[in-house]
Amino acid sequence: QVQVVESGGGLVQPGGSLRLSCAASGSIDIIYVVGWYRQAPGKQRELVASISSGGSTIYVDSVKGRFTISKDAAKNTVYLQMNSLKPEDTAVYYCNADVQYNVLQRRSVWGQGPQVTVSS
Repeated sequence: QVQVVESGGGLVQPGGSLRLSCAASGSIDIIYVVGWYRQAPGKQRELVASISSGGSTIYVDSVKGRFTISKDAAKNTVYLQMNSLKPEDTAVYYCNADVQYNVLQRRSVWGQGPQVTVSS
């Protein structure tokens, strides 16, 4: 059994910062890619940022220069540092991990998603 647990959401004023954490647990052999997605009310879920096992990162244009994704491989944890937050960043943020576990099994695992609200 593999699961991911997110933490770090909350309410912040425009221009503020938050850091989200995504911790994977279970009989994990390899974490190929971890992505942070977000879904605002009435909108489709979108990829915000991702990081590969080799450390390559991808960001959606709207967060470039403001968000930073990083990982602590020893802890199977990925972080999303969000700076200069804007009201349009308000959404539920989901972590997704593409993992290999129990030697031969592979699956995509979603967390439950912390709410991030940017408002004055």
